[in-house]
Formats: sequence, C-alpha cells, structure tokens
Amino acid sequence: MRYCINCCIHLLPDDLHRQCFRCRGPNHNNQKCPVCKGENKIPLYADSKQMKLLAVLEVRTDPSESWNGFFCLRKGKLCSLIFGLLIMTLVMASYILTGAKHGLLLIPSPFHYGAFTSNPSLMDNESLSDMKDHYQPSKMNISYVKDYPSIKLIIDTITSKIEFVTRQRPDLEELRKQEPHMFSVIPNKFLPNSKNPCWYEEYRGNTTTDPYATNSYALYSTRFRTIFDYLRKVFWNHLYHYKDKHYRLRCLPHFYIIGQPKCGTTDLYDRLRLHPDVRFSAIKEPHWWTRKRFGIIRLRDGFHDRYPVEDYLDLFDLAAHQIQGVLQSEAAKERGKMNSIIIGEASASTMWDNNAWIFFYDNSTEGEPPFLIQDFIHAFQPNAKLIIMLRDPVERLYSDYLYFASANKSVEDFHEKVAESLQLFENCMLDYSLRACVYNNTLNNAMPVRLQVGLYVVYLLDWLTVFDKDQILVLRLEDHASNVKYTMHMVFQFLDLGLLSEKQEALITKSPASNTRRPEDRSLGPMLPTTKAILRDFYRPFNTKLAQVLSDDAFLWKRT
Repeated sequence: MRYCINCCIHLLPDDLHRQCFRCRGPNHNNQKCPVCKGENKIPLYADSKQMKLLAVLEVRTDPSESWNGFFCLRKGKLCSLIFGLLIMTLVMASYILTGAKHGLLLIPSPFHYGAFTSNPSLMDNESLSDMKDHYQPSKMNISYVKDYPSIKLIIDTITSKIEFVTRQRPDLEELRKQEPHMFSVIPNKFLPNSKNPCWYEEYRGNTTTDPYATNSYALYSTRFRTIFDYLRKVFWNHLYHYKDKHYRLRCLPHFYIIGQPKCGTTDLYDRLRLHPDVRFSAIKEPHWWTRKRFGIIRLRDGFHDRYPVEDYLDLFDLAAHQIQGVLQSEAAKERGKMNSIIIGEASASTMWDNNAWIFFYDNSTEGEPPFLIQDFIHAFQPNAKLIIMLRDPVERLYSDYLYFASANKSVEDFHEKVAESLQLFENCMLDYSLRACVYNNTLNNAMPVRLQVGLYVVYLLDWLTVFDKDQILVLRLEDHASNVKYTMHMVFQFLDLGLLSEKQEALITKSPASNTRRPEDRSLGPMLPTTKAILRDFYRPFNTKLAQVLSDDAFLWKRT
C-alpha cells in the first residue's frame, strides 16, 4: 500500500495527491509544516509492519498498476470476493445438475421455451406462418415458434428411419421352453359345452386349506382382500365331486380389451359389464400378462416374486362359479344347453407393454424381443377375441401426461417433455430398428412422456402376425363419445352376445361416461398449438399406415 506521508490517506492509482487539503498550495514548506516537521508523529501500520510516517518511501506512480479508475483492493476483500464467486459457482452447478437429472441429460435442452396464449381453433392444415397469428409472445419475448424448425429436423430424421418390417413368429416349442409351468397348468382343450374357455382341474387340498393363502394379488393389495375373503367362504360350495375327488372349474377370458391407456377402455369396461352375459375378472386391470407374471408391480420399484398363472386364474373364480351353475343346472343336463356367459379382461397394457422381455428372454442381435405377449396368449387361446379402443395419439399423449404427472403440470412443461422425448427417440432410431426402439425398456423409462404408446400401428401389426384380422375389433374413442349406442352394438355383435331389452340397452348406453378428465386438469386448457403441430408431424406416418391397415381414413385423425 502507498500512503501520503503528511495526511495518512491512501494514494489514488493515478497519484492525484495534489487533491490532499493539507499538501495543496504553492506555499507549502516541509520545514514549517507542523506535520512534516515531525510534530504529533503518528505510527503507521503498512502491510502489518509498524513504520514512521517520515520513513515511508516517496510516493510515485507505478506504471505497472493500471486499474482504470478502480480502487486497489485489500487482500481481505479480494479473498472475500473469490470465496463468494466460488460459492455461487457451486450453487449454480448443483441447480443445473439436479434439474438435468430428471431429463437424464447432463446438458440443458437445446430448445428454449416461453409462454404464449394457445388457441384451440388451430387446424391441422395451417402452416407455420399461419400459426404465428394464433398466439402472442410473452413479456420475456421468448416464443415457442422458434422450436418448430429444430424439432422438425428431429422428426424428419425419425421419419426417414421408419420401416414396417414383419416380425418372425416363434414356434410353439420355443414358447414351451420359456414358460414350462404355464403350459403344464393350462390345457390345450376346453369344455365343449361352454362358450367361454374353461376346464376342470383337480383340487388336492382339504377343508382346512386356504385355497387363496398364497395368491399374490391378495397378499400385496389390501383392495382385493375383501374379494378373496368372499371367495374363501363359498369355495367349497362350488367344488365338483367325482369318484372321490374334488375338481374346481378354471376359466380364461373369452375376450381381452387390450388397449390403449387413456383411450376410453374404462368406459367400455363399465358398460360391457352391465350386459347380463358378460363377466370380468375380479380386478379390472390385473396386468398379469405384461407385468405381474414377471414380478413387476412398478418397474421403478424393481422386481418382486413372480405371480404364477394360478394367481391369475383365481381372478376368474367368481365368473367360473356362475358358469358352473349354468353347466350343472337341470336344463343344461337334459337339453344339452350351452353356457352363454363369457369372461372379459381389461388390462390396457396388454397391447403395448413388453418392457420386461429383456430381463427374462435371451436378447436378439437386433435388439428386438424374441417373444411378445400375444405369442403366449395365442398359444393357449388361438380363438380369443381382442378389442382395441384408440384415440387421436396427440390428444392421448396430453391426456396421459395430465393423468400421470404428479406436480408442476403446465402446457409449457408438456411441451418441453415432448421435445426431450423426441430427442431420445431419435437417438435410438439412429442405431436400432423401429420395433427395437418401441419395445426398448431403457428408452421407454427415460422418456418424460410415453410417445411410444401412440404408435398404434406398430403394435397392431405385431398382433396381426399371430391373430386373424377378424379376431380384432378396433374402435375410435371419438366415435364412441359421439354415438355410444352405435359402438356398443358393434361390440355386442363382435362378441356374439344376445339381444337386449330396451331397458337393458338403455342402462348400458345412457350411463354417464367413466374416467373423464379431472377438473384440475381441465383448468390447464389445451396443449400449445406448436406442441400439437410437432406431435401431428411425428404421428402422421404411423397414422397413415394404420389407416391403410384398417382401410379406414378416420384413423388419420385429420379432424378431431
């Protein structure tokens, strides 16, 4: 540090010492100045060493010190500044890494988002320039429109990689090797006098044995314990006694509602179970074929004990008791009356969820699953009937997001999650086939929104490799919502169900819709127009192929 030897003030960097009020003036004389003569000498501490003012070196400007008008900093202040900057850096790094973790990226998204007012009147055939007129930029002057060209490049890359290649169907012996226990329990023939696939199985327990003691559905879910408590009470009343042996009637579903989620499957289920000849599993969505038989309750929770096929069959015991009552009635015995009751199962994951294959089946060189759910269902039930309810995949994805997102839901957040998911899907498509990416467990868990569920045609084509087209009924939610009576008649005809009275039909068709959007989700309004345009572009080639397969342009969803 440099000091004035007369007044003990810090010298300025440009050495403007003439501004010192004690030393200013042409008549100053060091010999006459009381301060300069040594009177009232004050010790000075400079750089921690005591010095005499008169012993301080003459002050001169150091040409190497050029701070352009800023004061020199003491060492303490400099250390404080450096420490503060270090803390700020650590806080910012923690914030960035924590936020990036949810997107599984260590870099921020290349897309920048800002809020604007969405307009649901935007139509599919409007160009990007037309779209700009439908919303206003936010006060931050950040517009979502600039995302479109960048994301469109990603979609173009994905589209260029799309190939619909027919999968190779595994033979029956390969399936037996994978699931020997399942094949030992389910027979290859069913009772001839029952429309529903059923058979008698010997029961080796005694009156003190709890037939549902080890059922995983009863053990791991309190919701189902009441149902199983009732089944325990009536179990022995429904055993069939023949030659000193006890037999129980076992049944599989006659038909499956296999998908898709957020497409109206709950409403279809609620209406169908009102039909007098239709019964369902004790649990609406057992998810046995896709998850429980692999020990999956939630993938993020890891694996549990696998649910054996017997646990799945237990879910149909209530319906089996009623079928058995028809088969053993006097009228049935005398006239050979056939049972007309059929059982359904409505797990919306059956069509698309094959995420578990990579953990249990040998991987193929192409990264595609060697076995799919439909392979096993067809092996046991080649005559099964399948019902699929679909909706515009763009709207399905938004509904899916609103239903499953737990916090911080907004149209802006949805837009960002769509962009991140498209990036991840593009990365997969650059190295693997379409089927490999659709069934890729790692990718599906990484994507913030479930883009793959809306690729309906990929799944449908794989189901058509094992089932005939006339065994699958594909419906649109939009048609069901506008004319419930018409779609329900299509379902009744497809399942060969008997005619209903006007009262019964009114009960089924005029009931309020089930599982509608929650009020708090409706308050968010529609998705942003730019997000809709992006998703329209992404799903367009898949919808085009779906419309070709089904010979119905309604599945293009040009106006929904």
